[in-house]
Amino acid sequence: MPETRDITLADEAATTRLGAALAQHMAAGEVLLLNGELGMGKSTLARGLIRALTRPDEDVPSPTFTIVQFYEGPTQVAHFDLYRLEDREEIEEIGLYEALDDGAVLIEWPERLGTGGGEALSPDRLSVRLETDGAGRRAHLTGYGAWAGKLKELHV
Repeated sequence: MPETRDITLADEAATTRLGAALAQHMAAGEVLLLNGELGMGKSTLARGLIRALTRPDEDVPSPTFTIVQFYEGPTQVAHFDLYRLEDREEIEEIGLYEALDDGAVLIEWPERLGTGGGEALSPDRLSVRLETDGAGRRAHLTGYGAWAGKLKELHV
């Protein structure tokens, strides 16, 4: 059974802290799916997570144009932005499946994978949907597999 949790994010710093908290639980072979409209903070959350896994001053540009950025750390992480993909067949060409063999994967715009795409990548995954909540944001988290238990232990 999946586990769900909602977290209020008052500002950008809170979104960054959520990313750092999630990093403490990431493991190789796991997937973090980042959902939300433009400007909701997906890249901010990813930046917080990546810097927690690598180093605090890591340069973490949005991979919108490069499609993927790779980062070395105790857990290698690949950050994918699928916004520009036009065809699901392109997924085979960008190294998504190979990245899972080597470490953890973050995916912005995972809906480009199609129905069931996240499930096919890993049974151990976390889906994060960022939405407007007044002046801030709300993160709706749904954990599957190992992430169902990890959500219960998450402290933000």
